[in-house]
Amino acid sequence: MNALYLLAVCIVALAVVGWPRRGLMARWRQSQELARRSRREDALKHILKSEANGRVATLDSLAGALQITTGSAARLLEELEEHNLLGFDGGRLRLKPPGREMGLHIVRAHRLWESYLAEQTGISEGEWHPRAEKQEHLLTPQQTAELAARLGHPTRDPHGDAIPEEDGSLEGDAGRSLNSVEPDTPVLITHIEDEPETVYSQLVAQGLRPGMRAFIIEKSPTRIRFWADGNEHILAPVLAENVSIRLLPEFRTADLVEEEFLSGLQPGGRARVVGLSAACRGQERRRLLDLGFVPGTLVEVDMVSPAGDPTAYRVRGAVVALRREQASLIRVSSREAATA
Repeated sequence: MNALYLLAVCIVALAVVGWPRRGLMARWRQSQELARRSRREDALKHILKSEANGRVATLDSLAGALQITTGSAARLLEELEEHNLLGFDGGRLRLKPPGREMGLHIVRAHRLWESYLAEQTGISEGEWHPRAEKQEHLLTPQQTAELAARLGHPTRDPHGDAIPEEDGSLEGDAGRSLNSVEPDTPVLITHIEDEPETVYSQLVAQGLRPGMRAFIIEKSPTRIRFWADGNEHILAPVLAENVSIRLLPEFRTADLVEEEFLSGLQPGGRARVVGLSAACRGQERRRLLDLGFVPGTLVEVDMVSPAGDPTAYRVRGAVVALRREQASLIRVSSREAATA
């Protein structure tokens, strides 16, 4: 009996390990193949993005982007060449049509998935990029096309990056950096670079988003102090280099300073909603609109929590609690409320 039991256990164990397509060995091989394919696709993405931004991808830049050794990067390039995805022209890396198509698909899938996370889920902003980094390798071209249709074919992702068409080309990073403008120059933040992740997390922690109006107050070799949508921020120049902007010649710095946001309303204060910041999007935007924060609505500070955050606001006969970061996305006018 014991021998039969032991034999049955051995048979089950062998089945679990060696079962075709479902066994542990088959799954391990599948995971290894996915890892190798993901590494190839990440390399193609790096080369494509470098090309779009007028840079030449090199062995060192590839190793740095993928966080691998130069030896591993060299073997990866050989693998891409063997798969007819990459060639060399005068010593420079050149994508072949299949490699360009694959790299474009990965960028498109990544940016569409980030748009999905921003617009359709409540997942925090800091999680969009790392989740999209994984999902981009799992979406097929057909699934990517279906996702684009579901989202209404967006042209830009939540960070301001252009989403390429399925058979199009990759647009380079637009605009100049916040680091490049002089003090007292009104600008609009158009893009927050999401790589490397350590830099992006610091920008997210500052609450910076595309759509914010800003201007530099003071510049020095060690820091940049600037105004953005009602709040003062400080960044190291290396971080400010990852914030892209465009000039706003129709605005004066005084116009930006005089802008009022719900977060600045004092206890007992009243204001009328002017609109939501362009930096407010997706579920967050829909929720605020559903709560009644639409242009023309009168809002009053009802109560402030002992810790100072959140704050309860009376809007359209209801009391709504908002965190400061949410209230800072609502533009208001206390002057209009005073004349009501």
